[in-house]
Amino acid sequence: MEWTDEGRIIAVRPHGETSAVVEVLTAANGRHAGLVRGGRSRTMRPVLQPGNRVRAVWRARLEEHLGNFQIEADQLSAGHLMEDPLALSGLNAACAMASACLPEREAHPKVADAFEILIGALEDRELWPALYVRWEAGLLADLGYGLDLRRCAATGQEHDLVYVSPKSGRAVSGEAGAPYRDRMLALPGFMAGRGELQPGDIAAGLKVTAHFIQRRVLWPADKQLPDARARMIERLETAGLL
Repeated sequence: MEWTDEGRIIAVRPHGETSAVVEVLTAANGRHAGLVRGGRSRTMRPVLQPGNRVRAVWRARLEEHLGNFQIEADQLSAGHLMEDPLALSGLNAACAMASACLPEREAHPKVADAFEILIGALEDRELWPALYVRWEAGLLADLGYGLDLRRCAATGQEHDLVYVSPKSGRAVSGEAGAPYRDRMLALPGFMAGRGELQPGDIAAGLKVTAHFIQRRVLWPADKQLPDARARMIERLETAGLL
């Protein structure tokens, strides 16, 4: 078995004294792991960093085997962002979420394409936090758990949508949700395609996506939100971007 593709490294784990197990996200092959022999060498360590874009050749005798990767650097994004702790935290969070949430060896080209857009925007701190929230919402949708934010679940109206039902993932208007507002999730306008980004919108959006990713994707697989996501939120709060 063999394939060749380009994608992003999303996780690296030491294996033995000299090798590493690397996860690569590609549009055609999804989240795919393989062994890189000598992956812990001085030459390979700068290449095998989450977020770097690489050309990968995967080979295995049988499809169900872990297999081996041959990896060549294409774009070393992780090193480029080292001097921007905020951007680096976004990169690490996105990589960790992709590794935790995506099924192995299942193609999700929309998620992979949006991942590329997000990483390309990480140097613009006024832009990427909102793109990150949208990427997590898109991840949910591509896994079959999309949020319905087009109209009120109770009345069908398409205006005054200010809540998200924590059970159904559907939008709720201010009037219909008022009696239950303490149990509702706040819906930031940008997630529904309405208006400009407002103070507090990123925090609200991250709370919405976290709620549904935990309950619909991670907890059924006995997983938790990765620590890298919490560290990103701390950085965003310190920068006044929540």
